[in-house]
Amino acid sequence: MQALLDAIAQMPFPTDAQRIFHGRGGRYPGCEQISLDAFAPVIVLTSFAPLEEAQLSRIGQALEQRWQQIAPAGQPLTWAFQSRESGGKVETRIMAGELPEPHVVTENGARYLIHIARGQNHGLFLDMAAGREWVRRQVLAHERPARMKVLNLFAYTCAFSVVAKLAGAGQVLNMDMSKGALATGQHNHQLNGVKAGASFAAHDIFSSWGKINRSGPYDLIVVDPPSYQKGSFIATKDYARLMRRLPDLLVPGGQVLLCLNAPELGTDFLRGQMAEIAPELEFVERLANPAVFADVDEERSLKVMVYRAPALTEAPQP
Repeated sequence: MQALLDAIAQMPFPTDAQRIFHGRGGRYPGCEQISLDAFAPVIVLTSFAPLEEAQLSRIGQALEQRWQQIAPAGQPLTWAFQSRESGGKVETRIMAGELPEPHVVTENGARYLIHIARGQNHGLFLDMAAGREWVRRQVLAHERPARMKVLNLFAYTCAFSVVAKLAGAGQVLNMDMSKGALATGQHNHQLNGVKAGASFAAHDIFSSWGKINRSGPYDLIVVDPPSYQKGSFIATKDYARLMRRLPDLLVPGGQVLLCLNAPELGTDFLRGQMAEIAPELEFVERLANPAVFADVDEERSLKVMVYRAPALTEAPQP
C-alpha cells in the first residue's frame, strides 16, 4: 500500500477529472486491486479486493493530510470508497464530506455529469481521455468541420460527441441501447451548450443499420463497445459484425476509432479481424493511453486503434 500512499503525498490539487493512482496496471506490487481517481471535488478510492478498516483509515489520514496542503482555504475533503467484489456486487461509502448534487466535472474544458454512488460506471471513463482528445483534434483539423458527420456507437453518456461538437462538428449521431445513459448524454450536451446538431438514438445497433446508413456517410466513426455485456455485445462474437459494416459507412478518407478494453484480447485481435474483414481500411496507429494508466503489459490495457478509408482518387486525365 505504500505506493498508493506515496501517490497521495505527491498528488496536485485536482481540477480536471483524472486518475491519480493506477494499481490495476500491475506496476505496484500489493496494490494491484486499487485505483484512486479525482472526480473533482471528490476523490474516489476503488478496490477490487476487500480492504480492512485500518487500511481505509490510513488512506483517509493520508488524503486529509495532503488535502490540507493543497486545497484552497475552506474547501473540505470529500472522498468515497467503492468496493467491487466478484459477482458484480458494488458498495459505495462516503468516507468524508458530501457529494455535490449535481456533480459536474471538467476535462479539457468540457463538462460532464457524474454519479459516484450509482454503481461502478460513474459517467466518464478516465482511461479514454486520449481518445477524446484525438477526436477533438481531428475535428479541429478538418477543412470544413461544420460539414462533418460523426457516428458514435455505444455512445454511453456521449462524451465523444461532446468533444466533437465543441470542436465544431456539424452532426453527431449517438447510438446506445441505454436510454438512461443517453439521457445523461443529452444533459452533457446541454451543460456544454452544444445540443444543436447532436441526435440520440436508444436503439440496438445491430437492428438499426437502416437508420445508421440513412444518416451517413460519416467522416468519423467511434466504436467503443463493452467487451462483454450479455444481451448487448460480446467482443469475440460481435466485433466482426461491426467491422464488416465500416467501409460502406465512411466517406473517402474517413476515419474510424476502434476501442476495446478487454485484458484477455490484445491488439492482434482487432488488427487480425480488420485485415480479414475490412482490408480496404488502413491501420494508422494505436493511441497511447494516458501515462498514469501504464501497464506492465500494454496488451492488457485499453486498446484504441485508428483506421482510415482510402482517399478519393482522381481519374487520370486523357
